[in-house]
Amino acid sequence: MTSSARQLGLLTGWQTIASTCFYALFAGTALLSDAIGLSRFQVGLVVTAGTLGYTVALFPVGAVVDGAGEKPVLVGGLLALALGVVAVGLAGSYYPLLAAACVLGAAYATAMPATNRAIVTTIPAAIRGRAMGIKQVGVTGGSGVAAVLVVSFAPSVGAWNLGFLLVGSLAVAVALLFALGYSGTPGGEWQLPDVRALGRNTAYVSLAGAGFFLGAALFTTVGYATLYLTDAVEVSVAVAGAGFAAMQVSGSGGRVVAGWVADSRTEPEARANALVLLGQATLGVLLLAALAIPGLPKPVAMAALVGVGATVLGFTGLYYACMTALVPTDEVGAATAGGQTALNGGALLAPPAFGFLADAISFRASWALLAGVATVGVALLAVTIRRTGDPTAG
Repeated sequence: MTSSARQLGLLTGWQTIASTCFYALFAGTALLSDAIGLSRFQVGLVVTAGTLGYTVALFPVGAVVDGAGEKPVLVGGLLALALGVVAVGLAGSYYPLLAAACVLGAAYATAMPATNRAIVTTIPAAIRGRAMGIKQVGVTGGSGVAAVLVVSFAPSVGAWNLGFLLVGSLAVAVALLFALGYSGTPGGEWQLPDVRALGRNTAYVSLAGAGFFLGAALFTTVGYATLYLTDAVEVSVAVAGAGFAAMQVSGSGGRVVAGWVADSRTEPEARANALVLLGQATLGVLLLAALAIPGLPKPVAMAALVGVGATVLGFTGLYYACMTALVPTDEVGAATAGGQTALNGGALLAPPAFGFLADAISFRASWALLAGVATVGVALLAVTIRRTGDPTAG
């Protein structure tokens, strides 16, 4: 096994368990709602609390990654994630749950800047789209593992919160193994992120703008999928957990296939990634709109969510591959922090709005809103494509 393949395997494994911790919060919304007594609007605020912690920590983490290298951030981040997910499982009421969600999100901020820097420094450019997609499979894979452990398996053999505690224990074990097996790359200069320089890169700015709207669709879909399936489609919690896992599996496939298609194109790296990303996101908008159709049969609703997984959940591999191709290597941590902040920014606003509409009108209205939001992201991707063809854009 080559050094690059070994590094990629370790990073994908790290990403998988890190995402299992973070997305346990999202997968477990139906359980948390029943155990603590949350309205759909309060569920949205819990998702927002996790996203807020994630967002606030991103730029500081990006600066640490660029200065110290990724390995210490990855090891420490996984231990912090273990603490956060256990705190979620032990929260007995609404406000402690909000605090635990915020801690969990802040810990997850270590993921993208550190793993993206590792991909850029260890993987050849010719296959970086696929490598980024494979690494990002850890996100959807971890989400699927969270659904199985937290929603389907643990409640059937013990207390409702057993899955959160199991995931935390697993994260500690993996952190120790990762510290022994991963070599890492050295850091560079310690400095605050150069936000002005990123702001002058117009292709980067439009891509981050697209990420704001597509991120709103991604995080809201993940946060409400199980609740939608149990409340609107009227399946059991176990079946909803399986549907959530299937959606995440399709997201994994979408990331890898999209990266492979982009790597196969002859355009420059950033432009090829953006073109394929546009097609993927456009299909995602159509599938979100389909969920707003009244009276969908259960198999159709489940199939539509699986399709949303491949497109809306599966776009981040190319999003980061395109973003890291638009900036110098020594700015990858900061650029990733900016791009993830944009993704999270949409997720701060959309979940409560989605939940409010679901409470006040119906889930159909909520999905229609989300399709409209994602459409704006598609329009900004078209702007990105135009600007990647402009020699002065970057």
